[in-house]
Amino acid sequence: MKKALQEAEAAFDKGEVPVGAIIVVNDRIIARAHNLTEQLNDVTAHAEMQAITAAANFLGGKYLQNCTLYVTLEPCQMCAGALYWSQISKIVYAAKDPERGYNTLGTKLHPKTKTLGGILENEAVELLKRFFIMKRNLN
Repeated sequence: MKKALQEAEAAFDKGEVPVGAIIVVNDRIIARAHNLTEQLNDVTAHAEMQAITAAANFLGGKYLQNCTLYVTLEPCQMCAGALYWSQISKIVYAAKDPERGYNTLGTKLHPKTKTLGGILENEAVELLKRFFIMKRNLN
């Protein structure tokens, strides 16, 4: 999760909502990503979506079985849908998203996907709070 937080910091530095993600297989990082929605002018350029694409390209296939996603914020409905189709084995997230998270919205993950939340949650929440305070002060 520390590597995902580094990606979130990179997003913060670019003025993006600070969400970072990495995908690991066999204890090896195969994808690193962070939000790029502002830079790419693309609402689908969430950290998870970027990581899914990078991991699939690395593996040479669309399924992410035996892979673990570490992400600093609970995936949204869109990302959860993509993660469902990728058949990712495990999702580990830091902070819950009580407004837009897949749990709140009732989005289903693949039946074989395991989840774990709250890992380095305080660090992820603090970064998000810092970002939105900064954004409010600029406006």
